[in-house]
Amino acid sequence: MSFDVPDELRYLDTHEWVRATDETAEIGISDFAQDELGDVVFVELPDEGAELTAGEDFGVVESIKAVSDVYAPVSGTVTAVNDRLRDEPELLNEDPYGDGWMLEVDLADEGELDDLLSPADYRDQIE
Repeated sequence: MSFDVPDELRYLDTHEWVRATDETAEIGISDFAQDELGDVVFVELPDEGAELTAGEDFGVVESIKAVSDVYAPVSGTVTAVNDRLRDEPELLNEDPYGDGWMLEVDLADEGELDDLLSPADYRDQIE
């Protein structure tokens, strides 16, 4: 099976992605992760203003198969939360890199992006 792995993103080995632009970053879970989880039925996310630390959990995704923690690929302050996921958690399954984004953060350290998996490295991990 082939999974979508956009080239403009960086990845954690726990299947989260980050799209960095200037000093902000958008965070979500990968196509592989949503497929492994199955139908997502609930998403718990932090509030705006929360501080994230790279590698630490920031939320929970519950599916028909499992309850899984979600980990921060980078450190920073949450500036936006995708509130649509509260009522439409299935967006994680339908569009994990678009409408299914989870958080936006102000990056605390852009250098952390260098510690993440490249798209090629992430593809190697999931194939």
